[in-house]
Amino acid sequence: MRLRLYHHPDGARVAYRELGVGPPIALLHSALLSHKEWEPAVEQLANRFRVVLPDLPLHGDSESGPDHPYTLDWFADVLAGFCAEVLGPRPLVGGHDIGGEILLHAVLSGRLTPSRLVLMPNRMHASPEHALLRSSLTLAARAGAVPGLDLLLSYGTPAVFTPARGMRLSARANAAAADLLRHAFADVPGNARLMRSWSRFARTWPRGAQAHLLTGYRELDLPVLLLWADRDPLHRLAAAEQALQALPHGQLRVLESVGFLMAYDDPVGLARELTAFCG
Repeated sequence: MRLRLYHHPDGARVAYRELGVGPPIALLHSALLSHKEWEPAVEQLANRFRVVLPDLPLHGDSESGPDHPYTLDWFADVLAGFCAEVLGPRPLVGGHDIGGEILLHAVLSGRLTPSRLVLMPNRMHASPEHALLRSSLTLAARAGAVPGLDLLLSYGTPAVFTPARGMRLSARANAAAADLLRHAFADVPGNARLMRSWSRFARTWPRGAQAHLLTGYRELDLPVLLLWADRDPLHRLAAAEQALQALPHGQLRVLESVGFLMAYDDPVGLARELTAFCG
């Protein structure tokens, strides 16, 4: 895949890869990973689409400097600018986990007007699963603002997010999931600057249930696909089923025997559902 860069007006840099020809579709990855989350499904999608895979800021090869705010509004602004320049008007877009949260906010706030929207497992309006663990990780990340602790955390983080944890994110124990985690954290040790940026992100990102979205769903006047995984322990199917009731033009599809890493558990099924919905 070809590596390209988008430069946002505020100086933020977004690295992205692309492959294929046809209607452009952008897929946004989950928290702490990178564009590599989608790699197992790229070749099949590239037969029909121009597949565009950005690394979100704070991830992969994209912007990670501590001078940006890293709020949900800021991410939505950067994403909207990226889509306008790279994809053109009314793009096809999809997002997983944090990528889905950013997309949903960008659309509901009027920053982005896609022709079709794909939301893969994310917390939606519901309280996040494993709230205590998430709170502990958030507190640890916030400590990265303390001089000295930032460097210490940079060495400790890969010990928490190990390749073995990547295997547990795959319902089918795909060995390649271990390499995905290994790649995602390869450049973290010694990167105190990145820890300070993650600290800022952890202080500003919305926590808890986002009940206002239940009203917001009704304002989405476009086709929306909720593409879920039946064995994802982080994002339960119940939230998608509740959202479906409020979406004017929504549909729900569920991949079976699939965990958090959808493209690693069922790349054929993922590509099939995206192609069927997006054209």
